Amino acid sequence: MKILLTTLNSKYVHSNLALKYLYASAGKSSCTIDIQEFTINNDEDQIFIELMQKEYDAVCFSCYIWNAEKILYLAENLKKSRPKTKIILGGPEVSFDVLPLMSEHKNIDFIIAGEGEAPFSELIEALNSDKPEFNKISGLTYREDGKIYVNPSAPPLQFESIPFPYLNLVSEDDKIMYYESSRGCPYQCSYCLSSIERKVRALSIEQVKSDLSYFIYKRVRQVKFIDRTFNWNLKRCLDIMKYLILSDNGVTNFHFELCGDLINDDMIMLLNDVRPGLFQFEIGVQSTNERALRACNRSTNFQKLAENVKRLMKMGNVHLHLDLIAGLPFEDYPSFRNSFNEVYSLKAHRLQLGFLKLIKGAPIRDQVEEHDYVYRSKAPFEIISSKYMSADAIIQLKKIEKLLDLYYNRGGFMRTLLFAENLAETPFDFFEELADYYYTKGFQLKAHKKEDLYRIFYIYAGWRERSIPGIRNQIKELLFEDMQETLNPDAIKKFLRKGWEIQ
Repeated sequence: MKILLTTLNSKYVHSNLALKYLYASAGKSSCTIDIQEFTINNDEDQIFIELMQKEYDAVCFSCYIWNAEKILYLAENLKKSRPKTKIILGGPEVSFDVLPLMSEHKNIDFIIAGEGEAPFSELIEALNSDKPEFNKISGLTYREDGKIYVNPSAPPLQFESIPFPYLNLVSEDDKIMYYESSRGCPYQCSYCLSSIERKVRALSIEQVKSDLSYFIYKRVRQVKFIDRTFNWNLKRCLDIMKYLILSDNGVTNFHFELCGDLINDDMIMLLNDVRPGLFQFEIGVQSTNERALRACNRSTNFQKLAENVKRLMKMGNVHLHLDLIAGLPFEDYPSFRNSFNEVYSLKAHRLQLGFLKLIKGAPIRDQVEEHDYVYRSKAPFEIISSKYMSADAIIQLKKIEKLLDLYYNRGGFMRTLLFAENLAETPFDFFEELADYYYTKGFQLKAHKKEDLYRIFYIYAGWRERSIPGIRNQIKELLFEDMQETLNPDAIKKFLRKGWEIQ
């Protein structure tokens, strides 16, 4: 029996850890199992040809909010072309509301809800037997004799029983390697699926170190821990970090999601002398509005978090990524403006402005009526409006997000932004004005090379010249200094030949 494990990743550099876990867990199976990953940007015909040409008996798709719609369409066409091929779906996006999903999509044969390692192994053995007993597989929804059956949920797995997923696979040197040293989360944030499991199942320190030695030996570019809160246990966190510091190969970068207010003096001291580029931290601030955080079952000491971020930024050897979420309960436009300004003032390397998603299974989805949430009917189920923010306010924040990504997160405008953000009452007001100008002029209607972003900012400065005489030349000088630090000499010469106006 030939089985394919596949998915559509959001980018080429991403890889799918779930497929690798399934492959490793089914290692003793008598079936032939392949893994092939695509991206949501690949041509549909290209993917379809790849799935068709090897004539698999079963194709298992890993489904998430960014790929579910395309996968359902792909699975439909695959089933029409090869009716005998079994279609198996798994992943967060299909683990909830399984009965209506199976009822609507007749081409789906099986859905594995929740953790898939054990059910997948049992399912492929059942498919390979003469008398399959699908009713005995926990977490499985299946179609049989024209009816749909939903089996009871599978209990949480003993995490340490799952094999390390990379040993028997070809190393993907040009992709991010994902790794988890624990499952579950001690916190219960209502917008997150991790809140459903209220305890943490962690691998032993010895196992984690052994696993990480593989990445270090292979000299992979980046290892991204997908543990929801890596520093939930500070002693364990520091022990792993110490191992990585001592084993540093000078190449591999390790990315962690941390709770910012749990960072302590011991961690700061440990990080003080690490190689720049060894560690990268993502800290979910989400909001500085305490009422909004409480409504989401989230508790954060922002003052402590801010102090820790400032200390890390001063050290300069750890890349910091901070997150905000627009659309939380009780946070209106002025409140979000305040959250933005407080977090922006920390001057982290990256500030991501995200939008609340009412994903299937997340507790906040049950509070739609309470907060008058209106959200998109298709994945990723992003907020359109709420009792606290109008649709126009959300759109305005989306425009600000665009300019924040282009000029702050993309880098190369440090001097210019430090000066220009003081042209308005607050940094938020500056980005709001820049976004309005950018969209009014229609610059959003086409993609721009990096050098054209300098030209657009210069044109904006010319518009500001009407209210602040001399501002255009000041900003032009700063833009050129930023350009010299960012672009190579040949690119600068080419820029100057073309001039400061958009061609």
